[in-house]
Amino acid sequence: MELFLAVFGALFSIMNPLGTVPVFVGLTGDHSKKARSVTAFWTAIDVLVILLLSFFAGQYILSFFGISLNALKIAGGLIITSSGFALLTGKFREHKGMKRKKVQEDIQTRDGISLTPLAIPMLAGPGTISLLITYNQEFVLTAEKFTIVGAMFLAAISIYIILKSAHFIVKFLGASGINALSRVIGFIVIAIGVEYIISSVVNILSTINL
Repeated sequence: MELFLAVFGALFSIMNPLGTVPVFVGLTGDHSKKARSVTAFWTAIDVLVILLLSFFAGQYILSFFGISLNALKIAGGLIITSSGFALLTGKFREHKGMKRKKVQEDIQTRDGISLTPLAIPMLAGPGTISLLITYNQEFVLTAEKFTIVGAMFLAAISIYIILKSAHFIVKFLGASGINALSRVIGFIVIAIGVEYIISSVVNILSTINL
């Protein structure tokens, strides 16, 4: 249960579906309630597929490129930390490239938005992918892998519920409330990234013969 909660907490914090709520509302403002539910459902499905692929194909990616686990953890920690700073400073959309003019024009002229930009890069970005690749290498027992997969499913369900309720959340919390929550989550994300960097540095130093 401890591993399940830790993985779910890390995934939820890094993906930050609450931070995606204003984007979802903006892109689906003229959609019917049913259409918004369908978009939320397929976004959650797309995110789940990306999470599963990242987790189970991660070891082959590392092997193909000859990347060590410690190097991946440091790189992933830096990406996660930068995402946390973006949340903390209120620049999450800029960090994800959502403010670029060409990106905005492409979004407005596209029918399907569940895969991009919602699933990628808003939710399942590089930080989430690198985290899951690391989990794949750290947790090798079958029970642990099933636990992590269960946490992924719960994260996907949470994304669906939050996005489906996005318009209600915006009315209830308002923009200031969402920003406040995002900043708190940003602090947690920074701590997760720093923890990954520290653990990797400690592992590297422990292998050096002084």
